[in-house]
Amino acid sequence: MRTPAGYTGTKSSRVGKIGGYMSENIIAGRNSVAEALRGGRSISKLLIQEGAKGGCLGEIIACAKEKNIVLEYVKIEKLNKLVPGIRHQGVAALAAPIAFQTLDDVFAKAHEAGEDPFILLLDELQDPQNVGALIRTADAAGVHGVLMPKRRSCPLNTVVAKISAGAVEYVPVVQIGNIAQTIEELQQRGCWVVGADMDGEAYYDVNFSGPLVLVIGAEGKGLGRLVKQKCDTIASIPMQGGVASLNASAAGAVLMYEAVRQRHKAGR
Repeated sequence: MRTPAGYTGTKSSRVGKIGGYMSENIIAGRNSVAEALRGGRSISKLLIQEGAKGGCLGEIIACAKEKNIVLEYVKIEKLNKLVPGIRHQGVAALAAPIAFQTLDDVFAKAHEAGEDPFILLLDELQDPQNVGALIRTADAAGVHGVLMPKRRSCPLNTVVAKISAGAVEYVPVVQIGNIAQTIEELQQRGCWVVGADMDGEAYYDVNFSGPLVLVIGAEGKGLGRLVKQKCDTIASIPMQGGVASLNASAAGAVLMYEAVRQRHKAGR
């Protein structure tokens, strides 16, 4: 029996896991991907087989570029592992379960609430468990938006949505380009940028009140060098035991709620 061309992964479908991706929102096959793009489906990344051409592939690539969707050219083996047994025809899309918003939307949400902006920026986090947990805490802490780079971040898949306990539906998520440039833009808009790193000042001595951007670094490596340089200050969490550090979601939760405490005390 031939496998039909075109595949849309769902919760009950096969789940692809390859190269850091783990997604139940996979669209494979040229016609399926083309229809998703034309229909306005939120796509976080397009995987194109190296050397593939012909058919509607040119239209797919042009449409993706027009929509500023990240394109990644991969070997056929990667696509075969991502959607095993499926005739992917050299193309697969990673579809986000939510619609991305803009920085203006985040600032508008803060303005409507009569609050100083409170923003969480994730520096290339790869683990969907950490990302989902951070978004859940962000919602609980009253964060107005979560920023994630388009490249070298885990896709916003249903794993993230599930771990966030539905918080992705309430907290605006913004895909950004260059992190350092985004930090500069946020600083120009009046935000104080605090990075989380082991080399910083004890977090309880850091000012988290006022318009705030909290930057959480990637698992294992922390903040990127340039990102760390761009931050206005660095906050650390003192460790009293034998473990050197907390994971990203635990550290983020501690710092977000320190910001909540200070903002509440300051009436922000």
